[in-house]
Amino acid sequence: MSETQESTGNSANSPIRVLVVDNDKSHAQAMAETLERVDYDCTVATSGPDGAQFIDQDSFDVVITDLVMNEVDGEEILRRSKEALPDCEVIVVTGHASVPKAVEAMQQGAFNFLEKPLTPDRLRAVTEKAADAVRLKLANVDLHQRLDERFGFEGIIYASDKMKAVIERVKRLAPTDASVLITGETGTGKELIAQALHQNSPRRKKPFVALNCAALSEHLLESELFGHVRGAYTDAQTDRVGRFEYAHGGTLFLDEVGDMPMPTQIKLLRVLESGEIVRVGENKPVNVNVRVLSATNRDLEVAIEEGRFRHDLYHRLKVITVDLPRLADRRDDIIPLCDHFRKQFTKRHKKTVRGISGAASRKLFAFDWPGNVRQLRNVVESMVVIDTDEILDVDDLPMELEESRSPVETTPESGPAGLIGQPLSEIERWAVEQTLKLTGGNREESAKILEIGARTLYRKIKEYGL
Repeated sequence: MSETQESTGNSANSPIRVLVVDNDKSHAQAMAETLERVDYDCTVATSGPDGAQFIDQDSFDVVITDLVMNEVDGEEILRRSKEALPDCEVIVVTGHASVPKAVEAMQQGAFNFLEKPLTPDRLRAVTEKAADAVRLKLANVDLHQRLDERFGFEGIIYASDKMKAVIERVKRLAPTDASVLITGETGTGKELIAQALHQNSPRRKKPFVALNCAALSEHLLESELFGHVRGAYTDAQTDRVGRFEYAHGGTLFLDEVGDMPMPTQIKLLRVLESGEIVRVGENKPVNVNVRVLSATNRDLEVAIEEGRFRHDLYHRLKVITVDLPRLADRRDDIIPLCDHFRKQFTKRHKKTVRGISGAASRKLFAFDWPGNVRQLRNVVESMVVIDTDEILDVDDLPMELEESRSPVETTPESGPAGLIGQPLSEIERWAVEQTLKLTGGNREESAKILEIGARTLYRKIKEYGL
């Protein structure tokens, strides 16, 4: 127990910090000692002004305050706690005569009240319930932080100009309620972009619900989307809520929407126009408030020409489009992605992997990646799993990459051919810049590849402003 304590932040797994405020010093210390025996971290304030000062200067999870005190009373402690510590829970302590005031305090935001004389068991029980409420709040904060890290813009790994343009577009679209059609090859990260759109929108605290439209038959897809009532079809033994209702207030992501059967397309269009769904086997409409994001790896305009996709639904879904490039068209992202996946899978598989060799980096950089980012992720995971010397090298590569001989294709605008006739300094600058990209900025590895000294490379970096 301490009279003063340095301010600390808290998390869902940290000890619960309790502030006890009571004019009666012996009573305050007795409460603190009772709680400290079950591992609460307690601070005692023996007057209302002292309690108010602690609240202003420190951080607590639970505040236990006597209701009747001189100068600053328990109601003022409650008010200050709620203002300064929004995640904190406040328990008020009262004598029998002031129980109505305690009930009033609960209406103003107190968690509960304790009536004197206190018993240790009652004190611990009420404090534990308050602590559980705090832990739940903190767990939700931790969850949102992890979602931000995973699905926020800072969680998307990119260095290429093409992906910078994509992210800038997504940032502009996220705060709106517009329907977005995300296009790109399989494995380019369409669902990750959908999650980023949701996580950075006003709907972020509501559900994000995803459904792959290519994985289900027509009847199952309609049941998944709209729900069904018991007896709607042979296997419908109970009522079922559909994805639209689960996503109410949030976002519904329809992946591979180009594979949706035509009858289901008609029903989806009706929902988008009316904001109402009808469960399979029922006629009663249900209002839904959902932002719809969709994705496809198909050319929907060709599908429209061939009669496989509705023209009106297409324009409902693609109010705005986001086109994701192939990984082979954003090669500047390959090495940063490799390093990100290396760290991710090193942690997951409890391995020590300090980096990726230059030879392996060149192979990874040069490969065409028909499976895009998903394939790269799987390759790096397999390399981490089989590695034995703490460096991912050529001998850790899977067969298809180990045998790859094809160099990176270049264009006259961006590759060596475009440097013909340029000053030697431009050619040198290009070589240094590309090598740094290849190694993910590793200067030691870059110097080895360029066959120059580390000091020379450092001088070139400064000279060319890289």
